[in-house]
Amino acid sequence: QVQLVESGGGLVQAGGSLRLSCAASGRALSGYAMGWFRQAPGKGREFVAAISRSGGVTRYADFVKGRFAISRDGAKNTLYLQMNSLKPEDTAVYSCAADLESRVFGGQYSALAYWGQGTQVTVAS
Repeated sequence: QVQLVESGGGLVQAGGSLRLSCAASGRALSGYAMGWFRQAPGKGREFVAAISRSGGVTRYADFVKGRFAISRDGAKNTLYLQMNSLKPEDTAVYSCAADLESRVFGGQYSALAYWGQGTQVTVAS
């Protein structure tokens, strides 16, 4: 069993930056691919970024390419999302998830095994 806890959300002005963290307990994250997802008010959950078990492969949604960066620290058992050049449309609850690489990179987002509770990101214009 893996427990995931996100942190680092908050209120930021457009153009600003935030770094989200997803700390894991229960098991080492090294056995899992990881992803970040977001859900804005009135909208469905959408994929933001994913990273392989080794950290050597990453994937991003088109709307965050060049602005966001996903990374992981095995020693700290933590996943990160560095968010730069934030826009008001980035306002959402951001959640991390973990599962097999085949599921995370295969688009089976609704079936991912482990999810955090989410952290609110609000970008003011």
